[in-house]
Amino acid sequence: MEQLSQLLDQIPWSLLIIACLTLGLAPFVPEPHIWEKLKMLAAGTLVRPLDIFDFLLHATPFILAALKLAMMLVPAK
Repeated sequence: MEQLSQLLDQIPWSLLIIACLTLGLAPFVPEPHIWEKLKMLAAGTLVRPLDIFDFLLHATPFILAALKLAMMLVPAK
C-alpha cells in the first residue's frame, strides 16, 4: 500500500486531469468511449476482450485520480 501511495504521489494532478480529459474521454464524438463502455457494462454486453481492454484503457486515468484522491483523504496509519 505504501508503494502505491508513493507512486501516486509522483503523478502530478495536472497530468491526471489532462489524462482524464483526453485519454479518458476520447473520442469525443459521437460520445466518449468511457461512457459507451459504462453503458455496455450496465447492460451486461461488455464481454468482448477488445471492449474490456478499451474500457480499462479509458478508465485508467479516472481510476488513478480516484485512488490519488482517496489516499489524500484517508489519513495514513
